[in-house]
Amino acid sequence: MLTGELYNAEDPHLQAAHLDAQALLATFNATPADAAEKRQALLLALFGGFGVGSVVRPTLRCDYGFNITLGKRCFVNYDCVLLDCNRITLGDEVQLAPAVHIYTATHPLEPIQRRAGLEYALPVAIADGVWLGGGAIVCPGVSIGENTVVGAGSVVTRDLPANVVAAGNPCRVIRPLPHA
Repeated sequence: MLTGELYNAEDPHLQAAHLDAQALLATFNATPADAAEKRQALLLALFGGFGVGSVVRPTLRCDYGFNITLGKRCFVNYDCVLLDCNRITLGDEVQLAPAVHIYTATHPLEPIQRRAGLEYALPVAIADGVWLGGGAIVCPGVSIGENTVVGAGSVVTRDLPANVVAAGNPCRVIRPLPHA
């Protein structure tokens, strides 16, 4: 799965890992607003890495959790979906607005393979200081460069360089940002 090759998501080991993640997510998503320490403990158990000072607001959806790494001081707002059949890496100080979706999972174009339940996944890497606007979608295999801002509702289908504002469907660079 992590190599980007075809796999069967019905594999018993993957199914068990998925159920474990869903149990943690159900508890996390049901925590009251004043339960920051409990949420933190659940996220530390769920994610492969969780940087100091990072915050994730419920509701959150993911497949496994252990393929997700957040850097320091990240902020993941309400109702985000992180489909982590491959690695999702968020650098330091990344901000995800509400309803951002990051997908690593994809399916073969060949109908016989697709109907057989085969799929594959490609990693997503979001560099330090990136801000993804509300409802943005990041597709499998995409990398976004440092400090880049992605406009609300954008669909990111290709890599984006560092220090730009990008928006649209498909997402395109609109203008450069001053270097930090």
